[in-house]
Amino acid sequence: MQEFKHFINGVYIGSQSGKTFENRSPVDNSLIGLVHEAGREEVDAAVAAARAALSGPWGRLTQAARIELLNKVAARINERFDEFLEAECRDTGKPHKMAAHIDIPRGAANFKAFSETLANHPTEAFRLDTPDGAGALNIGQRTPKGVIAVISPWNLPLLLMTWKVGPALACGNTVVVKPSEETPATTTLLGDVMNECGVPPGVFNVVHGFGPDSAGAFLTAHPGIDAITFTGETRTGEIIMQAASVGLRNISLECGGKNPAIVFADCDLEKAVEGSMRSAFVNCGQVCLGTERIYVERPLFDAFLRRMKEETAKLKPGRPDDPEANFGPLVSLEHREKVLSYYRLAEEEGATVEIGGGVPDMGAALNEGAWISPTIWTGLSDDARVVREEIFGPCCHIRPFDSEEEAVALANDTRYGMAAAIWTENSSRAIRVAEQIEAGIVWVNSWFLRDLRTAFGGAKQSGIGREGGVHGLEFYTELKNICIKM
Repeated sequence: MQEFKHFINGVYIGSQSGKTFENRSPVDNSLIGLVHEAGREEVDAAVAAARAALSGPWGRLTQAARIELLNKVAARINERFDEFLEAECRDTGKPHKMAAHIDIPRGAANFKAFSETLANHPTEAFRLDTPDGAGALNIGQRTPKGVIAVISPWNLPLLLMTWKVGPALACGNTVVVKPSEETPATTTLLGDVMNECGVPPGVFNVVHGFGPDSAGAFLTAHPGIDAITFTGETRTGEIIMQAASVGLRNISLECGGKNPAIVFADCDLEKAVEGSMRSAFVNCGQVCLGTERIYVERPLFDAFLRRMKEETAKLKPGRPDDPEANFGPLVSLEHREKVLSYYRLAEEEGATVEIGGGVPDMGAALNEGAWISPTIWTGLSDDARVVREEIFGPCCHIRPFDSEEEAVALANDTRYGMAAAIWTENSSRAIRVAEQIEAGIVWVNSWFLRDLRTAFGGAKQSGIGREGGVHGLEFYTELKNICIKM
């Protein structure tokens, strides 16, 4: 049986308390292994190791040497691609071909992309006139923020963890990562890679556990943490924000969403259906950027709904290693119960279930897993809970609209503002509508198309701050002005 231990100061260690919890496969509920749960002792040790590394070999490295190390980490992830792929799919249940295309390549690319950004980004300099005529020179200098707490989610475990660890380390910080209790494998495995590549002990640390009264709470409240970056539910983000207020520590929060898509009658129907299908159902709907509300211009509504149902019916659930499977389970039985509660609520609120709405029969070998049917609803009112609350499962509600103004109002009628998609062949309309959408990311005739140099983050209750490219420098560094009198 596999054990998932903490990675602290370059060494794998168990918990002093001896407390562990089970890591089970979402595919068939079989036991993968036992995860050690961190107490205050392990969190204290991880933070102390990270702080010592700041003034140790890591802090003394040149920027070029640090970037070279991180590029080695990226290369080593790719060299151990199959190990990371197997670990990721065992924890999440997602199809191999999805993780092989997205999760693992992006997990590696996050280190290299941010290293290149840092290496090529200048700091500012200004010449200032002074009364004596001699002048002064102002030079901007970026320094590491310090020890960064990284709280990463379970839906894209490696990708979203390295999305934060990559720029944090590139900027010279050290990190303590608390991965989701549901998906400990790839974060734990990354410790091996750090050691293999010669990253100094204490630079990258991992503690396992839960949120309240466990590793998450101990880490975010720790006075040795200089900044916190988090991806997860809005309510948890609010709790972390409260913890960060003690000591006025910086936060970057990527939280919940109830993302809309607007489909105009002049769109390319097949492209809109393909993109909306992916945005609603890829990764079993467990994507913060996914679409749960689809608004379709009335003349196209019937045709769009028919094609969505036809394509949804083609989704094939199966084991991660099934080459024909393109749809996996939810991450856990607990999460499935949450999603199923919304499936039941939708019917109570008067939804027409166009397809799905329950649990598929996967056969005796898999029926104990967290399987659920991809689901499309119509007919709900705009104030229905299913339309307003984030579900984070493979489901969407499709509703007609009659005017551009109505579509914009419907899309913005939410407390969230993570992402949106617009489908139209009219470029003027696309720009006009995109500018009115209250969201951090707006796609036009695409979805999940990401340039790592661009800003990433949510509006309203979907988050605080921006990461990605040079925007991450604002969070992961302190900008100091040095004024030199001539």
